[in-house]
Amino acid sequence: MAQVLEFKLPDLGEGLTEAEIVRWLVEVGDVVAIDQPVVEVETAKAMVEVPCPYGGVVTARFGEEGSELPVGAPLLTVAVGATEAPAAPAPSAAPGSSASGASPVDAPADESSAGSGNVLVGYGTGAPAARRRRIRPERVVAPAAPAPVVQPEPVPVAVPAAAGEVNGRQGPVAVVSPLVRRLARQHEIDLWRLTGSGPDGLILRADVDSAIRRAEEAARERTRPAPDGPVVAEAPTAGAPAPAAAERIPLRGVRGAVADKLSRSRSEIPDATCWVDADATELMAARAAMNAASGPSGGPKVSVLALLARICTAALARYPELNATVDTAAREIVRLPGVHLGFAAQTERGLVVPVVRDAHTRNAESIGAEIARLTELARTGKLSPAQLTGGTFTLNNYGVFGVDGSTPIINHPEAAMLGVGRIMPKPWVHNGELAVRQVVQLSLTFDHRVCDGGTAGGFLRYVADCVEQPAVLLRTL
Repeated sequence: MAQVLEFKLPDLGEGLTEAEIVRWLVEVGDVVAIDQPVVEVETAKAMVEVPCPYGGVVTARFGEEGSELPVGAPLLTVAVGATEAPAAPAPSAAPGSSASGASPVDAPADESSAGSGNVLVGYGTGAPAARRRRIRPERVVAPAAPAPVVQPEPVPVAVPAAAGEVNGRQGPVAVVSPLVRRLARQHEIDLWRLTGSGPDGLILRADVDSAIRRAEEAARERTRPAPDGPVVAEAPTAGAPAPAAAERIPLRGVRGAVADKLSRSRSEIPDATCWVDADATELMAARAAMNAASGPSGGPKVSVLALLARICTAALARYPELNATVDTAAREIVRLPGVHLGFAAQTERGLVVPVVRDAHTRNAESIGAEIARLTELARTGKLSPAQLTGGTFTLNNYGVFGVDGSTPIINHPEAAMLGVGRIMPKPWVHNGELAVRQVVQLSLTFDHRVCDGGTAGGFLRYVADCVEQPAVLLRTL
């Protein structure tokens, strides 16, 4: 007899509480193997393909593409034992085994439900996968007299902290996500008056957002002043286009995560910015010499961003105050032992900040290779949450957008960010004479709690000196 197992959205790590379904990789009725990816989801950090720890037949899917699910909500159900699921390629059949196309033998329920040993955070098993025969995956056609299956357990519904919590009424509210409940509470939305659009009447975030918009429109109607004279209806002009409705774009996924982090940075960190113009002519000449010395096939070229990143690690060694974070609860400054250098990368999904681990132990060539690797992953949406977190200092090259300067917002919970404008020829006084030089503007935004202006100015001046005279950097190599 088949056993129906429910697979829930696992904890994807890094404190993520929800994910948006981007694309289903299986249909109801498909045969899935253990550890086969079944759905592609987008979190606030990255795109993730979620593997299923069970092998069997997909009997139900929960959630449409574009909908958000909280961690722990059902993703799909799998009938284990109804048919043999495809598994990893096995060795050739032992002597005496059948080589014909006989039907696969159902595995016992306890073996089939053992799950895989490959886990995401929060689900999976440590037991070895059961041995299975290899068959070609195919769509399962329901037989005339299907075997009885055990129905999946109903979706759990969160219950208010106390009965009659809202307006004195008793009973549960069909809300799973604590984020949805909190959003409704912040906007004084009565959840008992909402009809959920999710499975079994589950109230989703979209339902609360719609209720908020309706409440705001009603409030605007109530506060709109009445006209002084009689109202005369204006006839629409023939052929005139209808007024366009304002476009509303949900703040979710990567864009929502960026909005939350930037808002938190502005509200918590007392930041200040200082900047300086630097003559980058010698730096550009040094880079050209490095790349020329490597020859036509001497390896990847050293980028300007890699050189600036190496300069930053040298500057942080001199000014460790800026490689820190603030523990607001303990009222302590935490100076960090290593430099995990983040760099801003613009992608089709929005701004992301991949992190070069242990940048203080790398040279310019190694940093450049890692930046190139992470940038390619960012462009294809394959960065993992771990590759987007844990930074201690961020380098932001906004010069690629053709602008000279900016006042960056600190990447919370870090303490500083170096911004780099475009490098372009400008008139400059060099050796007492006016000349055309390659000039760049550098800006440092720092948390004023971790240091004062003297330290921040010293850091920025050292960076500028290394840009103007790369030989200065040789002293620290």
